[in-house]
This record gives sequence, C-alpha cells and structure tokens, in this order.
Amino acid sequence: MTKPILAAALLAFAPAVLAQEVTIKLGTLAPSGSNWHELLKEMAERWAQESGGKVRLRIYPGGTQGSETEMVRKMAVGQLQAAAITSVGLHDIVPEPQALTVPLMFDTEEELVAVERKVQAEMESGLERKGYVALNWGIVGAIKLFCAKPYKTPAEASDAKVFSWEGDPGSVAAWKAVGFTPVVLSSTDILPSLQTGMINCLASVPLYVLTARYFEKADNMMDVNWGILVGATIVKKDAWERIPADVRAKLLAIARELGKRVDAEVGRLNADAVVAMKKQGLTVVEVDQAPWRAAAEKAWPLIRGRIVPAAFFDLVRKERDAYRASHRK
Repeated sequence: MTKPILAAALLAFAPAVLAQEVTIKLGTLAPSGSNWHELLKEMAERWAQESGGKVRLRIYPGGTQGSETEMVRKMAVGQLQAAAITSVGLHDIVPEPQALTVPLMFDTEEELVAVERKVQAEMESGLERKGYVALNWGIVGAIKLFCAKPYKTPAEASDAKVFSWEGDPGSVAAWKAVGFTPVVLSSTDILPSLQTGMINCLASVPLYVLTARYFEKADNMMDVNWGILVGATIVKKDAWERIPADVRAKLLAIARELGKRVDAEVGRLNADAVVAMKKQGLTVVEVDQAPWRAAAEKAWPLIRGRIVPAAFFDLVRKERDAYRASHRK
C-alpha cells in the first residue's frame, strides 16, 4: 500500500475510533443513595452530556464489587476501570495518601485540606507511575470511634475488639499501639461481625455509620477525632486515554468541581448524621483528648518509614506545622 493510500485509510478509520463509546465501570463502598453515591451519579450524568453520550460511567455502589482491596485488584485485571476509594484502598497502589490519615495528625479538616493541596501533585505522580489518573481528591470526614461500650480513655478499652481494614497495615499497627485488639476484616463483613460480637468497635465517619446502620450495635461514639479520612476517585490510565484529550479535559474539570463540593459539604453532613443518630439512641461520650492523643502518637513511629515513606511522612508533618504557624493567633 502506498503512503497516500495508507494515510487516507488511517484518516477514514480515525473518526470511527474517536466516535466509539467508552464505558468506565466504577466501584465504591459508598452506600446506594448516600450523598457520595449521589455525587457520583451526577458526575455520570454530566460526563454523558459533555461527551454527547460517548462516555458512560457505570457505578457499582455499596461494596457490590467487594472491599477496596478487591476493587483495586479488579482494576488491575480490567474488570473495573475506576474506583472511588479511601486512603485504605489507595495504599494498595501507592503508600503516600496514608500519611494524611495518621491518627490525630490533624486537628481540623481545614488543616488537612491545606496540607493535601501542598502534597497532591506528588501523590498524583505516584499514581500515574502505577498507571492511574486521579480525577479528584476529597475529605470523607473526621473519623470517630463507635463502640458497644463507652470508653473514656484508651486504658478502659482493654476488651475493645476494633475493626481493622483488610489491606491497611497502618491501622493494625495503630490500634495495637493504643492497646486495642484489631480484627482484620473486609469492610463488607462489618455488620455481621458487630452482630456476632467478633468486633465491638469501629472507627469511621458518622455519615457512613448512619447510612450503614452500624450505630445500632456500636451505639457509643467517643468524641475525639481519631483521624480524618481522605479519598480519591481514580481511573486506569489506559481506559482514560481511550477518551479524546479535549473531552478528557472537560470530564476532569467536572470531577474536580464535584470533589471540591464534597470538601465544602462533608463537615455539615457528618454533623447532621450525629444529630440523626442521637435521635435514634446514639450516646456521644465526652472524653479528655490528652490520653487519646498520647496513645495515637505511639503509633506514629510504626507508620513512618514502614507504612508511609519517611520522607513523605516528614513532608506532611512539616506542611502541617507551617500551616499552624501561619494561622496561629
């Protein structure tokens, strides 16, 4: 085939390639009907509109695709192309995001957001090297400890059997350092394990605990921010690049806009969730922060350099201290 004929053939073929539909299957633990799920549905609708119906985002909520670890495995083999997951699932790809959820590293969500923006580019570079694109980052909320018993101090919790994420060695180390007994489970096993007594505590954000009804068994919430949970919506790079570059830019802008909306709303949503659970029998246990902070900091040396690269752990702490210094009254 001569070069002119070959070129003509390629040009004739190109529009068909660009016009083909791209379906991206996305898994998430976000319960069906939850605020997180609704935002993902909105993203799917807007992607379809912006792409003229050529990009379809199919969402599988509520852990129907398994735990976050299982979702990462499914992305690796092509059964899923995307996932909206927390730092726990991200750790199966890159370790750095775990530094943002270190127990009692941050006092407020605003503090974490400021630091996250400083280190976001480095985290995204790590994901890209592994073949993933970060569509957005978001705060899932302040992590509270929910238990079947009220524990005012870590010392009182010698009988606490706390859920620990499958695939999250950082939480196992942290809970052991505090003195709790971590029980490693898939996130999809939390409810039956609470019902049988295999676990009697879990650490999660109030909105998720309300939506999943975990508070019906773990009906005491210790009023200490154990950590702040972050998450990201990620997509396999090879699937993403099947979408024309000009369309990708528009879809990415939509995803980033929705990520910012999560950050703006999540504090209110979690506060409202606590109010709703209190009306249904939840007890908020007032605690002295100091012993919890002292216990949490025992876990830091176990995380730094083992779970999270030491240099990145130190960078996050440095940026946190810089933010505090600049906002000190």
